[in-house]
Amino acid sequence: MFTVALVGSDGAGKTTISRRVVTLLPFPVKTIYMGVNLDMNEPMLPTTRLLLEAKRVLGRRPDMVAASSGLGAAPRTTGVKSAAKMVNWIAEEWFRQLIAWYHSKLRRRVVVFDRHFFADYYAYDVAASGTRRSLASRLHGQILRHAYPKPDLFIYLDAPPEVLLERRGEGTLEFLERRRAEYLQIRDVVRHFVVVDTNRPVDEVAQEVTRIITSFRDTRRRRR
Repeated sequence: MFTVALVGSDGAGKTTISRRVVTLLPFPVKTIYMGVNLDMNEPMLPTTRLLLEAKRVLGRRPDMVAASSGLGAAPRTTGVKSAAKMVNWIAEEWFRQLIAWYHSKLRRRVVVFDRHFFADYYAYDVAASGTRRSLASRLHGQILRHAYPKPDLFIYLDAPPEVLLERRGEGTLEFLERRRAEYLQIRDVVRHFVVVDTNRPVDEVAQEVTRIITSFRDTRRRRR
């Protein structure tokens, strides 16, 4: 089967739409969360679970990110600690990819990703240039660019920055506009990228996403 990634800024409706789509698609589907927030009751590596529990004890946010210059919610670390954190996060990314392979290749399901690491880190670790980036960020970017499997179809859930700000109350209009531009850059480096307007009722958005995925499946079947 194939894989689909629902990507976009916080507040665009990725999790809500992914859950609706599962009930609407007329074939077997598996959703997998592919984001940095690990408080989502998803399978994870034992080492990641231990690190997450340590963050909870310290009163920090329930996420674990690679040593990126842009997405790090926690303070950046250096030396051995930074390298260990980066290695564990890359292992976590590949662990979730193995789960996706299991459902796609062995169970013959369409896998719908709620977020995707390539999209979320694209601007910071993959496309970014300059020597000021950390070694961990550059290594992570190279792995995502050249080794980590990309979804067969990207669906970008788009909404005006003002709407996203109203929905989540986080960030600024400038930041959200910049993130929108960064996500849209991805369409230049992947084969199948579709933009869906989410500034409308959830049911309408879910129906359109369902039609896009179904049409993509039918097109693949005809080509084969």
